[in-house]
Amino acid sequence: PKGPWIRMANVICMKWGTKFGPEYVNRLHAMVSRNLGMPHRFVCFTDDPGGIGSCVECLPLPKMDLLPGRERGWRKLSTFSKPLFDLRGPTLFLDLDVVIVGSIDQFFELPGEFRIIHDWYRPRRFTGNSSVYRFEAGAHPEILDHFMKSIERVKSEVRNEQEYLSREMLRNGLLSYWPEDWCVGFKDSCIPPFPLNLVSSPVRPRSARIIVFHGNPKPDKAVSGGRSGKLRFVQPAPWIADFWR
Repeated sequence: PKGPWIRMANVICMKWGTKFGPEYVNRLHAMVSRNLGMPHRFVCFTDDPGGIGSCVECLPLPKMDLLPGRERGWRKLSTFSKPLFDLRGPTLFLDLDVVIVGSIDQFFELPGEFRIIHDWYRPRRFTGNSSVYRFEAGAHPEILDHFMKSIERVKSEVRNEQEYLSREMLRNGLLSYWPEDWCVGFKDSCIPPFPLNLVSSPVRPRSARIIVFHGNPKPDKAVSGGRSGKLRFVQPAPWIADFWR
């Protein structure tokens, strides 16, 4: 067979600041190891490797001079640096707070120069959700270069990094999405609608491979259940612990 999947695969994540502890990196690495059958590198770009297991390859955060202010994930754009250290070939970015519940081999087998989640909240727009995206390492430095040269202008045009990334890939004719049942949002696809959420536990969509925990609750809180935010109550979902380990 021909395609990017016959080469070494890269799975990358980023941890900076104190929002997530090293246990999130370690659990993500373990989930990838169980669910990706092809040879691969697992790399965490971080400003603090403390507590991250020795089986994880830690590298410094790619250089990116950001102005003070609300970060909103802009640092993810540094994954489009050229070079991206010594990484080559197909590269899958995963947010730290995703839970892998099925094989992810096909995330490398599915053709396409760039793939991202189609944002659940804006299905009629092109915007993607950057919790899970795949690209060719070093292939699109213009994504980062344009942002760094026009930071304030870009921030006035788009809300966040995933809207910018989706827009630029669309302009380049490269934007494509994962099949919609591969990556699902915990809040949207697992928690029953009100008022059933008060008495019924969250369920796992059987065709899902990755569950995205955007916003709250995070996986640890979802396992035990309880109030999440002002208006949402979540019954315990102990099945999450079977995968998030």
